[in-house]
Amino acid sequence: MQAQKEAPVDMQCRDKFLLQSAVVNPGVTAKDITPEMFNKETGNQVDECKLRVAYVPPPQPPSPVREGSEEGSSPRASVTDNGAVNQTPDFNTMTKAFAAQHENTSEVKALIAKLTEEKHSAVHQNSKLQQELELLRRQGNRSRGGVPFTYIIIVGLIGLLLGYFLKRT
Repeated sequence: MQAQKEAPVDMQCRDKFLLQSAVVNPGVTAKDITPEMFNKETGNQVDECKLRVAYVPPPQPPSPVREGSEEGSSPRASVTDNGAVNQTPDFNTMTKAFAAQHENTSEVKALIAKLTEEKHSAVHQNSKLQQELELLRRQGNRSRGGVPFTYIIIVGLIGLLLGYFLKRT
């Protein structure tokens, strides 16, 4: 296995490790273990567990003042296939410290400002669209009657005049 050169930007990884354990007779040494012992087809009892890779932030630089809980501990966590996270107590402390450290960076503040501006822009555009829709509904109600009343009166007058002239001749 080789370490990655750079962590992915989104800090997501799909890599998994297959952990296999096999039942052996008492007194077996590490030299006696062979790949055939992990073969289920030969009737050996083999238990398997898949561990998903999870990226964790690098540890904080050591404090000049040593605290009792820091000695000899290492923050580690593993995620099994069913999503359960096995954590040491120091892992929770480290993730909280990491989140607090990066909470007030200029990037985060700029991102928050940009998102807030986009939200206000979307709300303003939404209100403009609602006003335009209401205006279109009002105009639609006026023209829904079909032919305007003035056209009907003009056509009626023309019909009367035409009838009068035809009857006269």
